[in-house]
Order: sequence, then C-alpha cells, then structure tokens
Amino acid sequence: MSRPSPRSALYRLIQAGQLAHQALLVPVLEKGLEPGDDAVLFVLGRSGTTEADLAHELGLPLEALSLRIERLAERDLVTRQAVGPLLEPGLALTDRGTRIRNSLADHWAQLEEALLGELKPKQRKRFAAALGRFVDLLRL
Repeated sequence: MSRPSPRSALYRLIQAGQLAHQALLVPVLEKGLEPGDDAVLFVLGRSGTTEADLAHELGLPLEALSLRIERLAERDLVTRQAVGPLLEPGLALTDRGTRIRNSLADHWAQLEEALLGELKPKQRKRFAAALGRFVDLLRL
C-alpha cells in the first residue's frame, strides 16, 4: 500500500480546508470573538430566531448556546427581542452585531473568491455540488 501523496486531491483538499479555517478565524479573533461566534452572527443575520431554533440550527445543546449568547449580549452584539409572526421571545443582532457580521461575511467572500476566482459560474456550481456529495458520503 502506498502512502498518501501530498499531490493527491484529497491531501490538497484537507490542506486547503485547514488553511481556510485558520484564515477565517483571523478576523473573528481580532474582533475579540471566540471560534463559533461567527456562526451565531451569520444565522442571526438572516433574521431573528428563538434560542431553541438557533441551537437546533447550529447543532449545539441549548445550555452551551445560552452561555455564548450571554457573552455576545454583554458585548452588545446580540439582543433579546420578540421575533417571528407570533412575537416569540428570541434573539436578533444589534447594529454593532450586524456591522461585525457584515465584516466577517466580506472576509469570507474574499477567501471564497480567492478559491474560486478562476472558475466560471457553471464550474463553481459543479465544484460546490461535488464537494456537497463528498460531505454527504462522509456523513454516512
């Protein structure tokens, strides 16, 4: 059995994933946030939601998310307010939280453009679909 080659697609995919993850953490840490806080900001940036729905979407236990939410609220990034058509108790981004979320999203877009900039739109879709299928296979 031969050893995995540093030139193999899988090796390069792992390498790119690790480096992209590190690069995405730079602005998160620069803003005094913890890894994972960005995920909360991105979900809440789409619309306000209940804490239980947020925990479900992020795949986190409600107790762990509650501590994170308290910390983000203390930093004036998240606020508790009524959300949805039924005005349930929930969470939303503050103006400061929205600005930081947008800054992180811009950084994300720059990294994605660096990765996919040479590809045409149709090639980008095929690449994303192939990666999605690969992720689905690994989850089985």
